[in-house]
Amino acid sequence: MWCRRLACLFKVPCQLSGSARHRSPWLPHDRRTVPAAAARWHHTVPESLKCAWQLHGDHLELRYANTLMRFDFVWLRDHCRSASCYNAKTNQRSLDTASVDLGIKPKAVRVDETTLFLTWPDGHVTRYGLEWLVKNSYEGQKQQVMHPRILWNAEIYHQAQVPSVDCRSFLETDEGLKEFLQNFLLYGIAFVENVTPTKEDTEILAERISLIRETIYGRMWYFTSDFSRGDTAYTKLALDRHTDTTYFQEPCGIQVFHCLKHEGTGGRTLLVDGFYAAEQVLQQAPDQFELLSKVPLKHEYVENVGDCHNHMIGVGPVLNVYPWNNELYLIRYNNYDRAVINTVPYDVVHRWYAAHRTLTAELRRPENELWVKLKPGKALFVDNWRVLHGREAFTGYRQLCGCYLTRDDVLNTARLLGLQA
Repeated sequence: MWCRRLACLFKVPCQLSGSARHRSPWLPHDRRTVPAAAARWHHTVPESLKCAWQLHGDHLELRYANTLMRFDFVWLRDHCRSASCYNAKTNQRSLDTASVDLGIKPKAVRVDETTLFLTWPDGHVTRYGLEWLVKNSYEGQKQQVMHPRILWNAEIYHQAQVPSVDCRSFLETDEGLKEFLQNFLLYGIAFVENVTPTKEDTEILAERISLIRETIYGRMWYFTSDFSRGDTAYTKLALDRHTDTTYFQEPCGIQVFHCLKHEGTGGRTLLVDGFYAAEQVLQQAPDQFELLSKVPLKHEYVENVGDCHNHMIGVGPVLNVYPWNNELYLIRYNNYDRAVINTVPYDVVHRWYAAHRTLTAELRRPENELWVKLKPGKALFVDNWRVLHGREAFTGYRQLCGCYLTRDDVLNTARLLGLQA
């Protein structure tokens, strides 16, 4: 899990077990200054349930399911799921958070085998399932992975023999759609076969899982080497591995490619799992991984071709991690579009270059390169937040169509089918 592998890097304290937890030096200061009487542990009966709690000056400490949790009193009042505080039909909070007294404390606490009961000074009773608390506590979230993934290089991916999904099954059955999305979530790429090679049919395919994200490139685009846009992609030149739209404040989440025609040679598509490469950096040079996850950079797209006039700027680090569990969720890597580095002080920039070189070396290892020859009828979906793509130079006439998809809608579709996304 990302959170465990990064615990040392970001100095996240490990959770202790048994009585050693009570003496942890990284507990809040009030934990060590509360009078002994107030810090007494209360156990459920029987004690074999391994659930115990104690009150402190501003929080409740709860030990359950091998997890030591601390809950601020305001948090406990704010998240009450009673009918007057939470609308179970809309899954929205009804309680006005700003109305909660910041100095609030429960006047009574009780815990049975499954539930925590809190009685507040005004008599209101809040109930929490212990399993719900484990799942939703900060300590519990640190142990969870938001997005389960299988990191891969070319050999791992080939050995997995990930199947493509037939277009008809994808469009007409939940089973086919679910299989496709599971492949996509685990590997960051997925293929659909037997697609009619037209822009219109590709659009129908894309809309099966998401709204199409309209950008400065339009809604659905044709892609040829006519240099109709101010971008190297609109040539016959080779393209090194990169992620798209790094110059957007929020890079596009998913990209769809469908080769409609190619009368010539070359043009294979290159795919590299950026998260796999980042994992190698983490193992070999954790300080460099940390630097790449914290130093903000600008990416820029300036275009003045024909009627297309754009100036886009996006800001963010190369590696983006969730702060509570340090799980990597986005890589922003595009050497073509990286702007002038003017957001990094001189005493950091050289170390950043060294870290960038280490990551680039991993991304360029031949064993990490998956080469795919796109052909009419085979559509490719790429997680643009994870998998880098490129291509080799080509000859002749080559036409692709595709689009960007809104990431939220793809993940929403997956969750509705019972997948973790």
